[in-house]
Amino acid sequence: MNGITTKEAAERWGITPRQVQLLCSRGRIPGAVRFGNAWVIPSDAQKPKDGRSNKNNDCESGT
Repeated sequence: MNGITTKEAAERWGITPRQVQLLCSRGRIPGAVRFGNAWVIPSDAQKPKDGRSNKNNDCESGT
């Protein structure tokens, strides 16, 4: 398995290494494996879609 570190993934995806660690621990990156205290991410892994909801995007006033 060709893998990259959380730091390398963070640089590729434009997010912090901590955010990559959280995505791994929550199962959001398929194929990510933990070795000791480090995560190994498949080199072809894609950045997961932002999970925050946009369902109230129309922003009506609450009056």
